Amino acid sequence: MEDPNRKRFLWGVSLAWAPWVPTLIGLGYAFRGISNSKATGLGAVAGGLAELLVIWGIATMIVSQVGAIVWLSRSFSYEHPVRSLVSVLSICLSVLMLTLTCFLIWFAWFQARH
Repeated sequence: MEDPNRKRFLWGVSLAWAPWVPTLIGLGYAFRGISNSKATGLGAVAGGLAELLVIWGIATMIVSQVGAIVWLSRSFSYEHPVRSLVSVLSICLSVLMLTLTCFLIWFAWFQARH
């Protein structure tokens, strides 16, 4: 019989780590564009990240990260300490991704109003 905590763990890890793949690819493109145009400053980096987040979908990222936190928090098990450690690391990454997303939304809104 399959362990339900294992299923929750796998769903949570996949949801927590999935946004990092396109994020790292987008950062690579952003820094390559900055290097090619010799741009500097936070505005150049924010422009590349804003393009990435529009393509990926802000709503999808928020929903997937909240889902990952829920699945991972339900998958803790005393019998599997490594699984619990990976769950904690993945929850931290999900919180970091939500924080970065909220910061970029705030930054874009603040820049648009001023």
